[in-house]
Amino acid sequence: MGNSKLLIKNVKEAYLYQKIVHDVSIMTENGKITQILKQEELTDFEGETIDAQNKLKLLPGFIDSHIHGGYGVDIMDATPEALQILANKLPSEGTTSYLATTITQSDEEISNALRNISVWTVDQQNQGADLVGVHLEGPFVEVSKAGAQPKQYITEPNLNKFLTWQKDANGQIRTITMAPEHDKTGNFIKTLYKSGVNVSAGHTDASFSQIKDSIQSGVRQLTHLCNAMNGIHHRDIGAVGAAFQLKDLHAELISDGIHVVPEMLQLIFDNIGSDRIIMITDSMRAKGLEDGKYELGGQPVEVKNGQATLDNGSLAGSILKMIDAVKIMLKLDGVELEDIVKMTSVNPAKQIGLFDRKGSIETGKDADFVLLNDQLDIVYTICKGKVAYEKDNK
Repeated sequence: MGNSKLLIKNVKEAYLYQKIVHDVSIMTENGKITQILKQEELTDFEGETIDAQNKLKLLPGFIDSHIHGGYGVDIMDATPEALQILANKLPSEGTTSYLATTITQSDEEISNALRNISVWTVDQQNQGADLVGVHLEGPFVEVSKAGAQPKQYITEPNLNKFLTWQKDANGQIRTITMAPEHDKTGNFIKTLYKSGVNVSAGHTDASFSQIKDSIQSGVRQLTHLCNAMNGIHHRDIGAVGAAFQLKDLHAELISDGIHVVPEMLQLIFDNIGSDRIIMITDSMRAKGLEDGKYELGGQPVEVKNGQATLDNGSLAGSILKMIDAVKIMLKLDGVELEDIVKMTSVNPAKQIGLFDRKGSIETGKDADFVLLNDQLDIVYTICKGKVAYEKDNK
């Protein structure tokens, strides 16, 4: 790949790690950030240039660490074409990196999806959204909290099965969603935690004390907070209360106003704050498409008025775009763009062990950016120093 350079100049505000700077230029080379300069320090530059005209805000690219699909495709399709479509389309919502998320299915179908991902990450072109690993959602979950996870394939935690899948994925499973109460000895969670896997409690009926105990084994996250878990009760504050109380836990959040109503989003933000929230879409095949009939994990799904539901009325993932999640969160009291940067970039990158190369605007890191106008519309998305999305009529 030749020596590709990109300069973004005249940036109004750049959201660097733990600070905001004004009137700056960012220089990239071969997909990495090489220099962050004050405007007056800029010298002659040969390469592609984007002029932000002192109008645009620069944020690190969004990292969606829980996404099943969108734009007509699903990770479980197990085809390179599905992954190519996601790579092409996700930058339009500001997403520059993602964890390909599987669903509870037969062992063979999960293996097929994981093998497809492992081949893709070797062969993929250096363009579009970066597939940075796998989120294995299920099948080691609680049947009573299955939600959209097909119940017939739910099974008890099995280390040999997980290790087979990790081999299929070429070691790329970074997060697993499971019900910790089914790991009676804690050995399954301990083994995964020690191997560097981010263990997330989800689709779980665990009580507060069970969640607290599971932290001793290595649980460090809750999957789509409030959904497919116990709510807060005055005699047991459950998994949601655990997110409020236990500082070791990060919490995924689907902020579409449907999975979690705005009042609850506000309550969560007020109690947990932006240091421990990870914004996700949990989106499925129908994202970016019209209302109609689709499927998720082999189950029929109807999409109507922004909601995706199974025949029994359970929510079946979302059709949420990351930039829309951002706009919804910014309507809450106290949420600023600095908080968004933490919840969409810094926190997910740290949680899945990628902060050495992604999640913030620092020299030496991947040149993944979102440029927003004052209306918070995406004007450019840049993945590894290449323009992956550009707004019409800028």
